[in-house]
Amino acid sequence: MSESKLIEIIGLSKVFSDAENKVVALNGISLTVYEGEIYGIVGMSGAGKSTLIRCINRLDIPNEGQVLYRGRDVLKMNRRELLGVRRKMGMIFQQFNLFMQRTVAENVRYPLEISKSPRKDADRRVRELLDIVGLSDKATAYPAQLSGGQRQRVGIARALASEPDVLLCDEATSALDPMTTQAILALLQDINRRLGITILLITHEMAVIRQICSRVAILDGGVVVEEGDVDEVFLSTRSEAGKRLFGVLPERAAEDPDVPALRIVFDGSSAEKPIISRLAQETGVPVNILSANMNHLRGKMYGQMIIQKPLSEDENKAVVRFLEEAGLTVREVNKT
Repeated sequence: MSESKLIEIIGLSKVFSDAENKVVALNGISLTVYEGEIYGIVGMSGAGKSTLIRCINRLDIPNEGQVLYRGRDVLKMNRRELLGVRRKMGMIFQQFNLFMQRTVAENVRYPLEISKSPRKDADRRVRELLDIVGLSDKATAYPAQLSGGQRQRVGIARALASEPDVLLCDEATSALDPMTTQAILALLQDINRRLGITILLITHEMAVIRQICSRVAILDGGVVVEEGDVDEVFLSTRSEAGKRLFGVLPERAAEDPDVPALRIVFDGSSAEKPIISRLAQETGVPVNILSANMNHLRGKMYGQMIIQKPLSEDENKAVVRFLEEAGLTVREVNKT
């Protein structure tokens, strides 16, 4: 991740009001997205996530604050400047927003038509993009002939057409089944790594954040209640919103024991996998479970477990390595 600031939000507030009601959607939001990172914004319904992302590209106009893009305030740009910046902000939607009467290739070509790219260049770019998202064989198909995951891939290809610096993903996987969600998240990771495109992703699912984001902000009632590295926020969440989002994840599995131990965090990504039994079988290290607080939520396992730290440093390294390779977060407690 670069230390260069791509998007900086400073004191952003947005109020929706009419003659009878006043709703504070955003209240003094400040955060920074660095070039090349995958940054997640997570919150329950009504937290202000969609309003925030719409303020970033000025589809909504905030009442107060600044949205700096490469140091320039988007809110003070004239129409021509704003259109230029919007071309550098690809948008991916929850419901795909495809033209149903256009083929896949024609949907992807649409932004290139708007920018009046030469036909030959546009055709070449469309082929490149369909190859990137794995839909080279669907160029002449129509959206109605595609699965939900394929439609979202078309949406991603279209968002990439103008060679953006950042992809703004508004609940991009919430309409998809779990397996398709995994595939779309893997595609976004690949785009981030291969093309160096920054990704700003908003979602209500912490498992999505945990899979691909490096940093996260938790929104609750239009306010950032926590912000930082994903693992640190997950392990040390302080806010009530964070605890709700983590699927009844407790702050502690139990009172820490008086012996050196390992705290293992289950965040839903390791659902239905017999991790602990496999740990003992594959490492040959006996596991002494000291305490656990586990919960099932939507068919996934959330919670924390404390196991006694192996006495041998080699065995301890083997256990930690196995757990981390299984996608779990491990932290030592009561170190000696």
